[in-house]
Amino acid sequence: MSKAIDCAYRVDGQGPALVMIHGIGARKTGWDKVTDALKDRFTCIRYDLRGHGDSPVAQAPFGLDELVEDLEALRARLGVERMHLVGHSLGGMIGPAYARKYPQHVLSIGLLSTAAFRSPQDSENVRKVVQAMEEKGIGPVLDTLTQRWFTEAFCQAHPEVIEWRKQQVIDTPAEIFLNVFRIYAETEMSPWLHEVEKPCLVLTGEFDGGCNPGLNRKIADALPHSELVVLPDLKHAILIEASDKVVPHIEAFLEKASR
Repeated sequence: MSKAIDCAYRVDGQGPALVMIHGIGARKTGWDKVTDALKDRFTCIRYDLRGHGDSPVAQAPFGLDELVEDLEALRARLGVERMHLVGHSLGGMIGPAYARKYPQHVLSIGLLSTAAFRSPQDSENVRKVVQAMEEKGIGPVLDTLTQRWFTEAFCQAHPEVIEWRKQQVIDTPAEIFLNVFRIYAETEMSPWLHEVEKPCLVLTGEFDGGCNPGLNRKIADALPHSELVVLPDLKHAILIEASDKVVPHIEAFLEKASR
């Protein structure tokens, strides 16, 4: 296993620690609106995954285990004893994987827009996206990705946001983007989700193709202590497109989990 990387982070607020984990080719800034809403009651910790944003680039290929160790290194560096975790997409895999290995440091987990229990066809579809990017480059596949992430109405109303999100992907080194996309494509949480004993919020968009409500129902059923929320009319990029709809559910869940 390669050495943990000291990831760039930002801390705001007061109260119990809440660590926010972004997804593929995203940044800690994706959690800004969630932070604004929660920082009066929680110490909100956002960080850039290795190779993303302001964090150092890993020199060798890495897997989910390394991303878990980066989170553990951040926790130790900040001196946080116990924390709530909330992750989006790939972040929704890092959170439970961390809780499985370091349960003593976890209070609760939010799994937003993430996937498990994929059918062979689901897995094949994700692998095809990775393959297309390997063959053609990331640029030509970006429009396909943004159509999967955002609703058509949002794309039409906010072209500048779509461009900003695409730019984040372009600014992520290609080998890092492909590396994290492979982790997302190849990670299957179903064999071990039942071992994650902490309270969990499972939340996804109604029209999220890769992380659909059917898969999320299976995730919620596998977790011993979970609740499922499906946000109507949304696809994958719920934090950017609809933070205002996501925040109340995170808030209510954290209030319960903090009692």
